[in-house]
Amino acid sequence: MEASEFPGEIWVVSHKPVAVAAGLGQMGLHRYVIHPRYGSFILPGTIFVDVDQESRPVDYNPCVNCKLCVAACPVGAIKPDGGFDASACMTHKYREFLHGFTDWVEHVADSHDAKDFRKRVTDQESVSMWQSLSFGANYKAAYCLSVCPAGEDVLAPFLDDRPAFLAGIVKPLQQKQETVYVVPGSDADDYVTQVFPHKTKRHVNGVRPSTIAGFLDTMHVVFQRGQAKGIDAVYHLIFTGQQPAEATVTIRQQTLNVQRGLIGKPDCTVTADSRTWLGFLRKERSIVWALLTGHIRVRGGLSRFQAFGRCFPG
Repeated sequence: MEASEFPGEIWVVSHKPVAVAAGLGQMGLHRYVIHPRYGSFILPGTIFVDVDQESRPVDYNPCVNCKLCVAACPVGAIKPDGGFDASACMTHKYREFLHGFTDWVEHVADSHDAKDFRKRVTDQESVSMWQSLSFGANYKAAYCLSVCPAGEDVLAPFLDDRPAFLAGIVKPLQQKQETVYVVPGSDADDYVTQVFPHKTKRHVNGVRPSTIAGFLDTMHVVFQRGQAKGIDAVYHLIFTGQQPAEATVTIRQQTLNVQRGLIGKPDCTVTADSRTWLGFLRKERSIVWALLTGHIRVRGGLSRFQAFGRCFPG
């Protein structure tokens, strides 16, 4: 299809906030829109029209705050206090989308022979990837949707017999023997070990941006709140070379704030050649080599730099 067939420009649209603004429901703890009647079992879409429309969000949240989505999530992406680990969710749930497929291909490329490949990737995983390539990518988990009782049409079984609801719907997902995909050193890595030791944990690569702008824009997605415990520091990031950029990153009370430009007095300053930094993120460069050769320079202590790295495992 020719680009000229598309009127105007093409935008990336997140349907869920549009659905909330249009009055279809409210965002639940699991980050899906909950419709007052149908609960989480809706599939929103967006159509742009050049017509004024009056709409307002639903004035209450249909979420019943049962936290069953928290209990069922195999990677701990949904936090009881309302927090959400988007990186953990994306790494596991979207395993067979582009990012996970790229990681799978790297296992193929790194294998010495067929026997070595079968040690790295099980036959079941290969079949699942083949199925996704043939018929459309599959979601590795939608447990938060499966257990959500919110919505007038689906709430009754939960209210009538909560123990039966837990035993018949939630427990089987918690007890399921399955492969769970996590980034090594991430909060999800620790969570699976502690909460679901019977599940098979598989270490895979995290998000790997191809530009410095992409790295800065996605820091909030890959930030690991648990790994940031005890850190209270301001970092100045200075990128030189092909993609110059400057940013101030504040990590405090397990929260992240990223601002463009150098603001205030830093506790640690990292100056890096942009190409080297991206190569390090993509595991094509050694951080030790980069530090020894001066391609990455740290002022303010390597311990603070190491603490920074723990918050963004890849």
